[in-house]
Amino acid sequence: MSGYKTVSSSEKKKPSAEFRDNRLFIKLKHGVGKAIADFGLIEQGDRIAVAVSGGKDSYTLLLLLEDLRRRAPVEFELVAVNIDSGYPGYRTDVIEEFFRKHDFSYKMVPSEHYAIIKEKRRPGSSYCSICSRLKRGALYEAAQALGCNKLALGHHQDDFIETLLLNQFFVGSLKSMSASMLADNGIITVIRPMVYLAEEDIITFSRQAELPVVCCCCPVCGTADMQRKRMKRLLKDLQADIPHVKSSLLKALSNVHPRHLLDPLLSKDKT
Repeated sequence: MSGYKTVSSSEKKKPSAEFRDNRLFIKLKHGVGKAIADFGLIEQGDRIAVAVSGGKDSYTLLLLLEDLRRRAPVEFELVAVNIDSGYPGYRTDVIEEFFRKHDFSYKMVPSEHYAIIKEKRRPGSSYCSICSRLKRGALYEAAQALGCNKLALGHHQDDFIETLLLNQFFVGSLKSMSASMLADNGIITVIRPMVYLAEEDIITFSRQAELPVVCCCCPVCGTADMQRKRMKRLLKDLQADIPHVKSSLLKALSNVHPRHLLDPLLSKDKT
């Protein structure tokens, strides 16, 4: 872990309680608690690295998990991990101040990802895909070095649904994300405790709490990932006519009927 910057708070240090009476925070916490129970996301003795980018989702996830940790019937630890991809203007100081303010144990991980992307990216290709792969690898490495057995990511309900639609519309695959899945390295388990949380609620909470959201400073941010934005618009239009469409699509991910699909690898299971 040479070159990594760290400040560790004591295990039982009292965190800020400023959000605990916030009704929306309580609602979000119940959603995360339900996901943890439904999918067995957290167990006794877990040490969980929480990926914090400085965005609304990861800040909210960290606050929710810390509040649940202090009240949980099992003991587990949290370590916030920030990966600095090296984009000019990325405010790691703001993120670190947030960790300090709330007494989180944390690791700030510098990297040369931006330089690598500039060198390796093909003209006209996406920054997002290569950046995501590099960042995920850095998170796995940091989690292992910190002695963590799990990595918590801030994907919410809308991310699951949009990924499902993107794969169907543009890839020809019936898949989304998993709430809990062993990583490619075969060591770290990736968990997504905010699977039941609506993005609009997270946005509202982040504004109420005045979370210090930091721009990723990617040079193509706002223009990349146009297909995902199309899915957001599609869902918004559908929701105007079908108010429960998001909950129905999310439920479909846990209500699979292989006998009624066309994958030949599943045919042997058909009766």
